[in-house]
Order: sequence, then structure tokens, then C-alpha cells
Amino acid sequence: MTLHPEIAKFIAGLPAHAPGPLDPAAMRAGDEAHVAPLDERLPLHAVQDMTARTATGEVPVRIYTPAEADSYGVLVYFHGGAFFLGSLETHDHVARSLAKETGLKVISVGYRLAPEAAFPAGLDDCYAVVRWAAEERESLAWDGTTLAVAGDSSGGTFVAAVAARAHDDGFHGITHQILYYPSLDLDFDIDRYASLRENAVGYGMETAGLKPFNAFYLGSGADPADPLVSPVKRTDLSGLPPALVVTAEHDPLRDEGELYGRRLREAGVDATVSRYEGAGHGFVQHFSWIPEYHRVFDETRAFLDRH
Repeated sequence: MTLHPEIAKFIAGLPAHAPGPLDPAAMRAGDEAHVAPLDERLPLHAVQDMTARTATGEVPVRIYTPAEADSYGVLVYFHGGAFFLGSLETHDHVARSLAKETGLKVISVGYRLAPEAAFPAGLDDCYAVVRWAAEERESLAWDGTTLAVAGDSSGGTFVAAVAARAHDDGFHGITHQILYYPSLDLDFDIDRYASLRENAVGYGMETAGLKPFNAFYLGSGADPADPLVSPVKRTDLSGLPPALVVTAEHDPLRDEGELYGRRLREAGVDATVSRYEGAGHGFVQHFSWIPEYHRVFDETRAFLDRH
């Protein structure tokens, strides 16, 4: 299937990237400038900014309560952005949609970013907030059942790494892992995955851009050979939570996500891999307003309900 015409039109209108090194501060400011005004955002019962006091220190979180109830299942969400971009604001609309469509209380994590915060600071924050959520059962009105982790792109990397880290620590409270077009192999070997070649140019995120965009994270001490950095390299995937891995047809990272799903199944984990035709990387963040892509939230709810 060709790229969805709405996505193709958007990509055609993008300005050419200026040559030279990437400027994290300028790119962050550009992302924040496109955030929707508060009065245009999806309304929920309550949205609260607070600080989670965790083992790694104080981590900003935003808590989305979909409707008034006595108790809730919980989903902890990690935003994408190649480990140096993204924030509670840039992905606010994703978290709101997750809360509304799943009925879960969503906790979005404002984890520390590279290059200012060296590896594994961001991962530590994500894992610490999951543990904090489990400990704050009463204050969060958690019903003690669902404790899911979800993330898009590099947030999906953190989902897989947090699930593995929790398993190794003997913390078995995570009930689901949900990965939207995750980045799971950060050595970017184009000979390993056909999608890195097939989707190299013309679909928004290009293969040649993967190394410079991830250089801030890798340069901060993240080793691509480390399974906490490249989760698909983890030898033993058994005992991990059930997984939903969402990939995009025209994404350079498509094949590593689908490989992770296959390897989970081979290890005895209940894993669903769902490829969205006509989509490119980032479609949950940028194009979930298109009806055929908004159904990713319905699929997420159905996956949560099955388990």
C-alpha cells in the first residue's frame, strides 16, 4: 500500500532540513510551539500535573483521569522523541486519547532527556515512576489490577527496557507492555532489517537520520550492544508481560519491532504484532486524527481487555 495521502501531503510540505549539527534546544522549542491550546484539547474528568518522588529523585508527571470512579486501572506512558525531544506537552494529546479510549488512569512521565542527562537517567525515571505508581495505590485510586506501560518510538524502547528490568528485579506488577513503532535496535545496521532499506527515503523519518537523531543518547553513554538500550538483543524474553507491538508499513524501524514480537512469542509470551498499512513512523503522535489510525486506541483497549 502506498503512503496515506494525508501523510504524503504533510511530508511534501515539510521544509528541507538545514545542513549542520542538530540543535536540541531549538528543536524542542519548535515542537513546543505546535502544541494545541488548552481549550482545544480533548476534555477529561481531570488532568493534574504533579511530582512523583521516586528512588531517582523528583520526576514530573501528568495524571489523566478519564471519568469519575472509585478506582482505576493504571497505564504509565513514556513519550517518544529520540531520547532528546518530546515532553508532557508535546504528547499530551496522545495521553488524553489513551485515557479516554482505554478508561485507564494514565500517568505520563516527564523523564530526563539526553544529552543533558546521561544514560540511564531517562530509563531510570521511567522505571522509578512505574514502581512509584504501584506504591501509591491509595492516592492514585489504583484498583490493583491493570498496571500497563506504553510508549511510542523511543518511548517504546523504554517500555521494553522497563519490562525487562522489572522482571530481572523480581517486580511482576507490570501487566501489559504496549509499544508503538518502537526503536529496539540502536546500532542501525541496514543489512539486518529490510525496512531500513525499503523505507529509507521519502516517508518522513529517513534511515540516514537515525544515527544523528540518536547520537545525543548514544553519546551520553548508551551502548547499542546493551539490551537495555537495544531490547531486541536481550537473550531471554521469557516471563515478560503480554505485549502489543504496533508497527507502520513505511517505517524504517518496522522490522525490528516485528522481530521483537516474534521473539516474544517464541519465548512463550502472548504477543500481538499489528502493522498499520499506509502509515509511517510517528503516526500515533501526528496522524491519529485520521480515522483508520485512530483505531490504534481501540486496538489498545481491546488488547488490555483480553488480558
